[in-house]
Amino acid sequence: SSESARRKALPAWLHHYNHHRPHTATGGKPPVTRLTNVPGQYT
Repeated sequence: SSESARRKALPAWLHHYNHHRPHTATGGKPPVTRLTNVPGQYT
């Protein structure tokens, strides 16, 4: 079904959107570069 296809594709799309897609508001960098509290990055 289209719902199951959407659910399957969503994680990859979100990763690309946040980690690889350049954005003009961040000087051509992906949105993740603005994140300062990345899970797993705590000391």
